[in-house]
Amino acid sequence: MQFQTPVLPAYSNRMADDSYRYIAGFYDRIFEPVNSGLYSLGARMLQPQPGMKVLDVGCGTGAHLAVYANAGCDVYGIDSSASMLGVARKRLGDRADLSLENATLMPYEDNSFDLLLCMLVLHEMDQPTRISALAEMKRVIRPDGCMLLIDFHAGPVRPLKGWFMKPFIYMSELAAGRRHFRNYRHFISIDGLPAIIEAAHLGEAQHRIVAGGAMELCVVQTV
Repeated sequence: MQFQTPVLPAYSNRMADDSYRYIAGFYDRIFEPVNSGLYSLGARMLQPQPGMKVLDVGCGTGAHLAVYANAGCDVYGIDSSASMLGVARKRLGDRADLSLENATLMPYEDNSFDLLLCMLVLHEMDQPTRISALAEMKRVIRPDGCMLLIDFHAGPVRPLKGWFMKPFIYMSELAAGRRHFRNYRHFISIDGLPAIIEAAHLGEAQHRIVAGGAMELCVVQTV
């Protein structure tokens, strides 16, 4: 299935707050060596099927969503960064429906998607925003659908990979700005994805800890 690529409206206020506008063009070169392995592992944990309707919340440059587009899924992505979406549109073309949206108010009907992806997004949100976004994710996923959540693991870390990854993550989050770093610290302090999944009553989760204990993948069977 192919989609018409929409014209991006002039969200001047959003562009002013677009914290990725200076790094979107080379984001993949910085993080893709780490992220590509997570994409592959997630796809093995929950194998995509042709025709599956997939939404990526916080799709960024579209690299994760491309795995599912290449598998023949009908793919949709939202992001709050116009700069990152610009890169995603170049990557995916008319194979994806991409839009500049807020995760707390998504433009989709209830029970719309078979699979929802959310990678390295939840840790960026403050607690009220995270709660609202999770409620929206639960609304748009089908009752028999799944979520693939990938984010930082609270630890402990293991040698040697974990010893390298944890400082790298810490410094990357610190460099992202005071608010971003504060939200990351809160996410880690509450034990990350397991606590979020339980508090939001998302469903039964299968957990996989990787990168020396620095990263976590969760496949959630929604209820």
